Amino acid sequence: MPTSIVICGALGRMGSTIGRLAVESGNFTVLGGVDVREGTIQGMPVVPASGMSSFLKEKKPDVVIDFTIASAAVENIRTAAAAGSALVVGTTGFSDSQRDEIRQAVSDRVPMVLSSNYSIGMNVFWNLVREAAKRLGEYDIEVTEAHHRYKKDAPSGTAKTILQILEEEVGERKKMYGREGMKERGNEIGVHVLRGGDIVGDHSVMFAGNFETITLSHRAYDRSVFAKGALASASWVVGKVPGIYGLNDVLGLGK
Repeated sequence: MPTSIVICGALGRMGSTIGRLAVESGNFTVLGGVDVREGTIQGMPVVPASGMSSFLKEKKPDVVIDFTIASAAVENIRTAAAAGSALVVGTTGFSDSQRDEIRQAVSDRVPMVLSSNYSIGMNVFWNLVREAAKRLGEYDIEVTEAHHRYKKDAPSGTAKTILQILEEEVGERKKMYGREGMKERGNEIGVHVLRGGDIVGDHSVMFAGNFETITLSHRAYDRSVFAKGALASASWVVGKVPGIYGLNDVLGLGK
C-alpha cells in the first residue's frame, strides 16, 4: 500500500522535487502540501501554514516531510506530531532551544527521521570522515562548504554535522571561520563557507600533516539525491517506535 505524504515547503525547490519523485516512484500518495501561500503540488492542494492543523486532520497522512526554514519547521513538527503523523525533517539551521522544542514535541508521540543531509552518499561520507579523524587527530583540519546564493544558514547544517563528528573524535577545538590578518595557524579547525550561483552542495574535509594531505569530499549535482533519501526515510519511518532517528538508522550504517 502506498505511503501517504504531505510536504511542508511544497512549492520550494526541494518540495517540488520530492513531490515529483514520489509520484514517479509509484510507492507514495501525495495528499498535498503546506507553504507560505496557496498552490498545488502534483495536482493536489497546497495550503498556507495557518491551515496546516485542519488540513492534516482532514488528510491523515502517514508522513509529513518538512524542508522549510528552522522557525517554520518547529511549528510544523509540533502540528504534525499532534496530528499523529510520522515525520521526515531535512530543514537545517536549528538553534539548541529549537532542537529542545522539537524533542519535546516528538517525544513519546511519533517517530521522526531528522538529518541535515538526506544524500546516501553524504551519510557514507560522514562515516569516512569519522574514521579518518580517529587516525589523523594530530593533523591540521580544514572544512569547506559551498552552496547556491539563496541558502541562508551558514555554515550549512551538513558542515555543522561534520564539525560535530570531528569534535567527537579529536576533541573540542576552536573553530576559525575564515582567516585574515597576520597570525600563524593554531590548533583550530578552519571553516570556510562559499555561496554563489546554483551550487547544489559541495563539502570537503582536509587533513594536512607534514609531507602529506588527505582530502575527503562530496559533491551533489542534483537535488534528487536528497529527495530520494527523504522518500526512503518516509517509507522506513512508518510504524517505528516514537523517537528521533537519523538517516544512518534508515540505511543501517550504525552510529
